[in-house]
Amino acid sequence: MRHIVIRYFDRCPHWRLAAERVRGALQLAGLTDATVEHEPVETMEDAVRAGFRGSPTILVDGTDPWAEGDAPVGLACRIYRTEAGPQGAPTVAELRAVLAGTS
Repeated sequence: MRHIVIRYFDRCPHWRLAAERVRGALQLAGLTDATVEHEPVETMEDAVRAGFRGSPTILVDGTDPWAEGDAPVGLACRIYRTEAGPQGAPTVAELRAVLAGTS
């Protein structure tokens, strides 16, 4: 069973896009038993404590598959490099690949 956590801060609208795409990817992958949790990051102290590299951060079973080690910690919108160009969240296809363990 997969456990997904979407960390976000409310001023960044991309977390809603990420949540929508995660739901779509889970459905396409047939992962009906997966859990999805939304975790707000509200202060810079929270961001530092969580190692928050921007909103949204998508953790799959506790790991950020899109982590870039040199990305700064902070309350900012995160941009993902996708096959369709820069976007506010990974594509459904990218998420599905990660969730299915094929990326």
